[in-house]
Amino acid sequence: MDKETGFISHLIELRKRLIHSLIFLSVLFVICYFFSEYIYGFLVNPYAEAVRDDGIERRLIFTALQETFLTYLKVSFFAAFFITSPFILIQIWKFIAPGLYTHEKKAIMPYLIITPILFLLGGMLVYYLIMPLAIKFFLSFESLGASTNLPIQLEAKVNEYLSLVMKLIFAFGLSFQLPVVLSLLARIGVINSTFLKERRKYVVVMIFAAAAILTPPDPITQIGLAVPLLILYELSIFSVNIIEKKAEEKNA
Repeated sequence: MDKETGFISHLIELRKRLIHSLIFLSVLFVICYFFSEYIYGFLVNPYAEAVRDDGIERRLIFTALQETFLTYLKVSFFAAFFITSPFILIQIWKFIAPGLYTHEKKAIMPYLIITPILFLLGGMLVYYLIMPLAIKFFLSFESLGASTNLPIQLEAKVNEYLSLVMKLIFAFGLSFQLPVVLSLLARIGVINSTFLKERRKYVVVMIFAAAAILTPPDPITQIGLAVPLLILYELSIFSVNIIEKKAEEKNA
């Protein structure tokens, strides 16, 4: 009976945390919708900067009546979820913290701090480096029509462009959680530094395959995701080494 009561109380607590997160997300979504044009302008800026001096009058188009409205909704939800992520992590922490020992709380706390930082770094890499390079790469295939009879010029759709940017930001942000995942697996004894070193060559292939799936079919974004992930993997091996040394000292 006590176990059943405890299980029900945990479910009630989990529901409360989920409701708080959904309310916070909904409120931020409404706020972000009022500023959706500014958020849209921020996300479009890499494209605007990349084509500023190319001598062609550029624009973003939409081909369905509802497309711009739905794009603003999508942009608002994207911004709201991005801002809400740390709050959701805090709610998860408050849910699991009462069942942890003091040393376990100290072990998990750094990951709660570094997770949103790594996600932000991944998003910044896309916004400030990958997207401008990718846009210039794709625009290099435009033609004035000398050899193709008709000019080939980009008429980018609002929805498609913003969907690409948001997809890349999420893909890079989630991929940058690799050190967190591997370090947590090392703490619970699933993997160790030797395991990671021995499988390095397989991981390289898997990283490039994942980059090919998560990004558009161009070398700029694929290499732009794969190279940082390879660096993060090597950093993960270093952090797992530190975890192992601390565990050995504690056991000694």
